[in-house]
Amino acid sequence: MEITVKYIDNLEQARMEIDAVGSDRLGTQLMAPKAVHRVIKLTGLNLKQANIVKQEMLAKGGDAAVSRGVVSSSVETTDVLLMGTVKQYRSFIGKLSMQPFGLAKLADRLTEVLHNLEVQEKYILDCRGKELEVGGRTLVMGILNATPDSFSDGGRYLDPAAALEQAHKMVEDGADLIDLGGISTRPGHQEVPLEEELRRVLPVLEKLVQEIAVPISIDTWRAPTAKEALERGAHMINDQWALTGDPDLAGVVSHYRAPLVLMYNGRQAITGDVMIETMKVLGQGIERAEEAGIPRKNLILDPGIGFNKSYQQNLEVLRRLRELAVLGCPVLLGTSRKSVIAKTLHLPVDERVEGTVATAALGIACGANIVRVHDVKETVRVARMSDAILRGNPHEG
Repeated sequence: MEITVKYIDNLEQARMEIDAVGSDRLGTQLMAPKAVHRVIKLTGLNLKQANIVKQEMLAKGGDAAVSRGVVSSSVETTDVLLMGTVKQYRSFIGKLSMQPFGLAKLADRLTEVLHNLEVQEKYILDCRGKELEVGGRTLVMGILNATPDSFSDGGRYLDPAAALEQAHKMVEDGADLIDLGGISTRPGHQEVPLEEELRRVLPVLEKLVQEIAVPISIDTWRAPTAKEALERGAHMINDQWALTGDPDLAGVVSHYRAPLVLMYNGRQAITGDVMIETMKVLGQGIERAEEAGIPRKNLILDPGIGFNKSYQQNLEVLRRLRELAVLGCPVLLGTSRKSVIAKTLHLPVDERVEGTVATAALGIACGANIVRVHDVKETVRVARMSDAILRGNPHEG
């Protein structure tokens, strides 16, 4: 007789494990929600809300941790840590939906969160005529900077011919899409005028859309740049400010029906929980996008490694990357050659390949759907190996 421990992250895995022991179909259906345990944190509940939440969760067989000041009413608000199986949450949410004090709205949000935590189904992302399958395997986005001052390859691809040659090489190495930018986003960069950004990006873009088979993303936060690029055949916009940099960008992206990457950025240092702040900003970006008519299926989230975060905060985001799943959008991870690698390994920018692919592999294990990199060939190999282990995609032949 042998004993093993099973780590079950979602209902699909639960059903597979229960089926494997020979349970009948009805038994699998009934038991699977009992096999998935979720710990969900709620922040800023008032005392009425917290007391009802705790009472109802306990009544369903789960648990809820609250501040010790809730009992004595010595605090005005509290965070709540919910603990229970999916079956318990379903019953709890049903009861919560009938409660006052804004708890019915909380029940709706919890329902959405539980749905988002399940395995993301494969779907086709329509990049204005070019298609990408999301969820089937990890996609690799190649970085192409038409800038003189980017930290890694500044000045190398200002010439459209050189940029086109590099794009061809990245596609040959396995890139699924190319991200073209005309403004450096490195710390301490100097902002450039709109006219200069257009002068850098458009000549390169015109060559790329003629010869490159994969979708071309434009790395910009400016609505006029996005409009000009989409008019010339760009397929996607990668916004460095999650729709907070230019109020007109969402409308432009919606009009052209393009996918949009929302990246976390900030103008002030994060002093609280780095993941809560990151998800708050990205969640607000999702709301802005949907209000402008951009469907959620066209949104991709980037936690913004290296942007407005300390070294330790960057590492923490990488450790907790799977928490982004509650927002229900694919995740793009961009760590390529960044300072978090430099500070860990004490290496110059041209010797950070191993650090980059290590973060890519761990990011894929934590749910990243797209990795944005300079070193495409190495990353594609790491992604395929990671997919073979995690997703069951052996890439044979």
